[in-house]
Amino acid sequence: MQLTKRQAEIYHYLLDNADHFDHPPSHDELCQALGLRSRGSLHKHIQALVEAGLVEPMDRTHRGIRLVEQAEPEAGIPFLGSIAAGRPIEAVTQPEFMQVPEELLGTRPCYVLQVRGDSMIDAGILDGDYVVIEQRDSARNGDIVVALVNNEEATLKRIEQQPGRVILHPANASMTAMNYTPDAVVIQGVLRGLLRSYY
Repeated sequence: MQLTKRQAEIYHYLLDNADHFDHPPSHDELCQALGLRSRGSLHKHIQALVEAGLVEPMDRTHRGIRLVEQAEPEAGIPFLGSIAAGRPIEAVTQPEFMQVPEELLGTRPCYVLQVRGDSMIDAGILDGDYVVIEQRDSARNGDIVVALVNNEEATLKRIEQQPGRVILHPANASMTAMNYTPDAVVIQGVLRGLLRSYY
């Protein structure tokens, strides 16, 4: 089962804000945070996430939802589809899990993306590689990050943050950096490790 763009957006929102919730968010709170008008539409998206095993509903008293714990080592960490190392493309959430060596994991939740494109080849990140990303909303200059651009597309780049602008640098001499205003770029995670198959 592959999630829709809206379902992926809801799941990413829950991941991004997991440390900030005082209590599991209700449907009304999610509608407000995500700018959704219909609780019925949200309910259908939440049900798809429940069926995918990514979230679970709370009891009727709390009327909220929470992420399903994925802490068991044997379960692996979420594989959330492909991300561009070239022109930005959407990272698509899929309810699959991958085994990752413990030394590649951070202290925060992590997930895996498969790289598409060759804009990071000079950093040793090739088309088809799998990258392990630690869920974070901030990074230091020079970190390789998953950046959500204009709230639509995700890309893997080296970040440079300056007053009034954010620069996403490719690691490929034939490509140029991309400049954005700070409000156009949201950091979704920082590179922790790399997995590669030679077959």
